[in-house]
Amino acid sequence: MSVWLGRLCAAVRAAACRGGTVRRAAAAHQAPSPQWLAVCSFSGSSGTTVNYEELKDLLKKDGVVLIDVREQWEIKEYGVIKGSMNIPLGDLVSAFQMTPKDFEEKYKKSLPEKSNILVFSCLAGIRSGKALKVAMSLGYDRAHHYTGGFEDWTKHELPEKQS
Repeated sequence: MSVWLGRLCAAVRAAACRGGTVRRAAAAHQAPSPQWLAVCSFSGSSGTTVNYEELKDLLKKDGVVLIDVREQWEIKEYGVIKGSMNIPLGDLVSAFQMTPKDFEEKYKKSLPEKSNILVFSCLAGIRSGKALKVAMSLGYDRAHHYTGGFEDWTKHELPEKQS
């Protein structure tokens, strides 16, 4: 039910933006209604969660983007899941709103498209859950988060070190 509510919340938010409701509320400096916040809070983390085995299967497919939302110092100190890109959680909104050219210059990879499957990872699944909500709010409705995070990954595989 949580996934259903999350998707409903994202769909209503997107429809409201297209219809002008959110724009009018923003122009009037109104906060979202208590009912809207209640529906969205019940949604938990929109999208789906994946475990190690599901992540391994997803990474075999084309168009899957693995995004590690830990801080840069964590990446340097502990390593990464091979093939992932690092966008710290605090930079996620601005990164997804960059032009494709600016994104590629900064992150050395292509800006994910709304049709891509995104998987967020962090250390233990907390920040990746927040990143999932951010991505869903920006229209990435094929987003997931790896609940075990980097800690779980290292129980199965050695991390890749970055210099």
